[in-house]
Amino acid sequence: QAQLVESGGGSVQPGGSLKLSCAASGFTLDDYGIGWFRQAPGKEREGVSCIGRGDGMTYYADSVKGRFTISRDNAKNTVYLQMNSLTPEDTAVYYCGAGTRYGSTCLFDYGMNYWGKGTLVTDSS
Repeated sequence: QAQLVESGGGSVQPGGSLKLSCAASGFTLDDYGIGWFRQAPGKEREGVSCIGRGDGMTYYADSVKGRFTISRDNAKNTVYLQMNSLTPEDTAVYYCGAGTRYGSTCLFDYGMNYWGKGTLVTDSS
């Protein structure tokens, strides 16, 4: 059974850091585009960062460039999102998704085949 399980969410003060993990089972992550998405209260789900299928390139939403870094450990079949300089605007449920579309399309959720159930990140004073 193909599954994605996120972990690492929590509450942090502005300017703090968190590292999210997404562990895959039932399939090999490096055969897919893999991305992080988030949905904040009252907002649409948005792509945050991803690694493209085929090209292996990393892609970032403008709102997180320079602050977030995506990486993966193929041996552990796990993808990570290091989040630095967090602000209240980053408060959201963060989801991991994997799909078969190529390249930078991994920033869009329409192509994702598998989803985790999310982990909550809260940034507040």
